Amino acid sequence: MINIQNESSLHNTLKLYYANRNSGLTEVEKEGHIYDIVGKDGQIIEIQTKNLSALENKIKDTLEKKYKITVVYPLVITNWIYLTDEEGKLVSKRKSPKKGNIYDIFDELTKIYPYLLHKNFTLEVVHIEMIEHRIKTSDAVQSKNKKRRYKKNWIKVNKRLDKILKTDVFKTKKDYLSFLPSSLPETFCAKDLSKYLKAAPSLPARISTKAHLIIWVLVRMNLIVQTEVKNKSRYYKINR
Repeated sequence: MINIQNESSLHNTLKLYYANRNSGLTEVEKEGHIYDIVGKDGQIIEIQTKNLSALENKIKDTLEKKYKITVVYPLVITNWIYLTDEEGKLVSKRKSPKKGNIYDIFDELTKIYPYLLHKNFTLEVVHIEMIEHRIKTSDAVQSKNKKRRYKKNWIKVNKRLDKILKTDVFKTKKDYLSFLPSSLPETFCAKDLSKYLKAAPSLPARISTKAHLIIWVLVRMNLIVQTEVKNKSRYYKINR
């Protein structure tokens, strides 16, 4: 029987991958924190598979102590769901209809935006294909985190890395402003941004609903500034 207490291997795999790439040590205690990786040059690397806001205080303290820190966030582009029985025999395999997009990162930036442009901070978004392992149960059960609205006849036991597709690095103003379509008017409101995002052939239609969130983050990063209010809409321009 598979041990349902196993932690996700996604984090561990990425930790070993980045440690090897940076000739670093893992699980290093330093300045009151335990860091995932400390490279041979002193570079600190944290792997966070979800909820970047949980790193807010750690990032703040690390930067205040004048260390360089890179946060690695895996963005799941494709999720394969493997369902097995309790003995490990594969019952089914399917691709989840949910597909990640780089704009989804804005959901993770609402707490850490003050540090995104700090000279010693780097955000790496790793686009991945992931395998989610579920075990079929005889009875409907609650999830381990108790967040299911309705019980289901399976339980998630592991997430593991299947493939790294590419990596986006965010560090400069230009990197974050690249989220604004180049065809956007010089002054724009949330409706304008939503319209241009929706029209972009490379983006799923759902991304257009993030216009207000994108503006919220970019305003607080001082990358765009409000110019006027017209017809109850706030208009903005890039802060050059």
